[in-house]
Amino acid sequence: MDTVTANRQPDVTRARLLEAAFAEIHRNGYQAASLTDILTAAGLTKGALYHHFAGKQALGLAVLDEVIGAYIQRNFITPLAEARSPVDALLRTLNEVGRSSCDASTALGCPFNNLMQEMSGINPAFQRRLAHWLEVWQNAFTIALQRAQKSGEIRADVDCDAAALFIIAGMEGCMSLAKNHQSATTLRQCGSQLISYINMLKATP
Repeated sequence: MDTVTANRQPDVTRARLLEAAFAEIHRNGYQAASLTDILTAAGLTKGALYHHFAGKQALGLAVLDEVIGAYIQRNFITPLAEARSPVDALLRTLNEVGRSSCDASTALGCPFNNLMQEMSGINPAFQRRLAHWLEVWQNAFTIALQRAQKSGEIRADVDCDAAALFIIAGMEGCMSLAKNHQSATTLRQCGSQLISYINMLKATP
């Protein structure tokens, strides 16, 4: 699709900008991300960019909400909310995402964690939006664990809110270590220990 056609389809143009921006930010970080490179990758002009976004920060926040946040919702929150067995769904999700994300996580790290490390201390707008998504994520895991606790799937003494935060921290930490070591083995080893922790939450039959 050429630029003229894209510009006649605002939703398509916006999606192309978000896709190109996500790739650039994931590869280089938000601060080093180049609007010129994003526009080149998207095959669009500055006019198309500023028609949809006020500037680089607005584009970056939209990437966080509509690409990264949507990924968290689709892959981590919705499967648990719809599952009859939240713990089994969580374990299955971790295994599936671990396998599918192994190469990307090793090379570039988790895009959500990358932004937390890069932007939380220097940009209040990013810090607030990142904190929002972390709260959404943690609340969803807490509710899922509470459902599992109520059904007798996990132990009654488990602090579900603390466990939810620890699981997310473990996931993000595993991907951060894998990126640092550039090692898929590190990701698998760390992930296996996180899975063991979740299994230890289960109630004794």
